[in-house]
Amino acid sequence: MEITSALEVIVLKFHIDPKLIFPSKTGMTILVLSALIAVVLIGIFLAFIYYQKTVNLFRLQHNFIYNFTHELKTPVTSLRIYLETFIRHPLEPDEIKKYSKNMLEDIDRLTENINSILNLARIESQNFDSEVTRNNLVKFVENFCEKNTSLFRDLDIEIENQSNSRMVYPVNSFLFEMLLMNIISNAIKYNESQTPKLFIRFKSFIQKVTIEFIDNGIGVDKKEAKKIFRKFYQSTRYHKNDVSGSGLGLYLVSSIANIHGWRASATSEGKGKGATFTITIPRASIANVREKNLWKRLKKSVFWS
Repeated sequence: MEITSALEVIVLKFHIDPKLIFPSKTGMTILVLSALIAVVLIGIFLAFIYYQKTVNLFRLQHNFIYNFTHELKTPVTSLRIYLETFIRHPLEPDEIKKYSKNMLEDIDRLTENINSILNLARIESQNFDSEVTRNNLVKFVENFCEKNTSLFRDLDIEIENQSNSRMVYPVNSFLFEMLLMNIISNAIKYNESQTPKLFIRFKSFIQKVTIEFIDNGIGVDKKEAKKIFRKFYQSTRYHKNDVSGSGLGLYLVSSIANIHGWRASATSEGKGKGATFTITIPRASIANVREKNLWKRLKKSVFWS
């Protein structure tokens, strides 16, 4: 009613025909009440959406804690068994070598999971601890693969630059190496072929540059192509070694891409048909504004030159 009275004052002051504003006080009351009901319903709907997201995040966190605890406990238990075997039983040199190799694999598994948590903490706290420099991305990727040949020895990697141009962009070396490590490691981990392969292709367009990581692995279900970049998300993919991940690898990839003003995406023709992970980078002429924002985002917590 107060709203109606206020409108009446405005009508009298400006000599407006009351019929143009509202047909009657009853009509205005109905209109106001309808608006209030609409606001309440929208509020309830938004609260429901927030509740659903909260429940979903809780479920993902619960699954992550359960799976991650399992990922930590399994190699620790395995290491304990091997060490007890060494102490209690005399072993032949070949057996010692075999068990030692298995122990190293368990240690690698532990290290990978611990690093995932540490990297997540660094990204979310924006403590990157490395220089931001302008790098030729093609050379950077080539040097990274060469430097980590021992880690990728089971993977046939081929790199191609279709444009043959220098792709120089400001990057955080630590973060970009983390991005590459997660994508390349997945090409090995989620692969059932006798010869795992990864084709890294740089493509140049008018408004963008892309880096495609094309593997011959188990692929990604089309329904999960966008979900796999979510935090703690673990797909229903199967693989020969039954290796379950932490649900953080591709989330880190997406986060690192976003920090640089890039975009990460995935495509696949389906399970068993390989997958293509694409990093999309805006052209240098278009990236100038984003580049300034990148420096601002990283300046507070990163040593740069």
